[in-house]
Amino acid sequence: MSEDKANHLSHVIVQAVKQCPAVKVVSEEAKLLKEVKRVLAAELAQEEEVDRKVRARLASYSRGIVEGSSEWDVLYRKTFEEEMRRRVKG
Repeated sequence: MSEDKANHLSHVIVQAVKQCPAVKVVSEEAKLLKEVKRVLAAELAQEEEVDRKVRARLASYSRGIVEGSSEWDVLYRKTFEEEMRRRVKG
C-alpha cells in the first residue's frame, strides 16, 4: 500500500471513530493517525507474509495445481484462513 493510500485510509478511519457517539477521543489526532498507520502497516505485513507462505505451500504440492484455477483459489483461501487463525491463537 502506498504512503498516500495509508495516509488517506488512516484519516477516514480516525474520522469514522470520532463520529461514533459511543467513543470519546482523548488523544491528539496526529497521535491517532500515527497509530492507525502503524496498525495498518503491521496487518499488511502479516498478510503479505502469510500470502508468501501459502503460495510456497501450494507450489510444493506434487500434482502441480495451476494458480488461478478454481481448485487453486479454494485451496489458497482455505490455507490462508487456517494460517491466519494459527497466528491469532499463537
